[in-house]
Amino acid sequence: MSIFSGSYLTGDVQILLKSINIKDTPIIEKERLIQVEKRHYSEMITRESLPSEQYLTLFQSIFAQNQHRLAVDLIILALKICQCKQGEITLISLARAGTPIGVLLKRILQQYFNRICHHYSISIIRDRGLDVNALRHIIKQHPNLDSFTFIDGWTGKGVITQELHKSVTDFNQQYHTNISSDLYVLNDIAGVAAVTASFDDYLIPSSLLNSTISGLISRSILHRDYINEDDFHGCLYYEEFLQHDLSNWFVTETMRSVADVAAITIKNFSGQNDSAIKWEVQQRSINFINQIKQDYGISNINLIKPGIGEATRVLLRRVPDLVILKNLQAQETRHLVLLAEEKQVPLLEDPAMSYQALSIIKNVSHD
Repeated sequence: MSIFSGSYLTGDVQILLKSINIKDTPIIEKERLIQVEKRHYSEMITRESLPSEQYLTLFQSIFAQNQHRLAVDLIILALKICQCKQGEITLISLARAGTPIGVLLKRILQQYFNRICHHYSISIIRDRGLDVNALRHIIKQHPNLDSFTFIDGWTGKGVITQELHKSVTDFNQQYHTNISSDLYVLNDIAGVAAVTASFDDYLIPSSLLNSTISGLISRSILHRDYINEDDFHGCLYYEEFLQHDLSNWFVTETMRSVADVAAITIKNFSGQNDSAIKWEVQQRSINFINQIKQDYGISNINLIKPGIGEATRVLLRRVPDLVILKNLQAQETRHLVLLAEEKQVPLLEDPAMSYQALSIIKNVSHD
């Protein structure tokens, strides 16, 4: 089993993924195999390409506008983790959207709260579950299971949250452990995470890019030809993108913003109870998904991707059919307008929509 940190500093994270070489599957072919041949998405990957200069310029602008809110919410999430966890903290970020957030939280917990903190990033795959070998490895290093804290960037519909709960429950039953499946996120638009800094659908800058803001790792891969029974789940490591990597830059710049807001955010933190609003957010999410299924005749819920983060991921690595924005002129979704134009994807505006953005994946089985 290989343990590495991607392009991050070794003290920031141990990424429990096996670096592999797997043949490239073109994006249209991948979508056909997923939808028509019923192949699982984790068995294939389309190699990434670097974003356009226009998109990178837009990313820098959006990051500058959103870094203050990101910093505040990181501090709030760290405060809530400290409330929930005594002693050492073992952050387990879900690769890869959770990885940059885990790196930042580790630094914040150490620097501002004087907590001993470890950080691992492991794979979780829809319908395949959490990487059991990775979890067992962490237990060997840190037998205090109460310290385990699962981290992700955001929620969309709550599918990964459900997958995490099921995986940890099954693991506890099999290995007679008592690990909490609570998920900690920056924004929880589905109302399903145990702890969140916010329920708002706002832009987390790390959602705008792929590997070049996530330690140069791909999303996780699980294919029997490449992953043995005792291996960690796999990933591609995009070493060829090293000169274009923004992973450490993103951490450094965000920590500068954290330094600006830490004292006032900690002072004003009230530790509010989110249970009432969480129920409302859950109902909003359920009603919204049901309405979209009805309005667009969609039977497969996996084709519906609500929220800025999930909508962006569709445009970056799937075959989108339609993008709907609450406001076509909104600053936070300018990148979605640009991506939709670059990929010639239809754009609609719906001021009454519950979220800032929604992407619908193309149903290629009808083609």
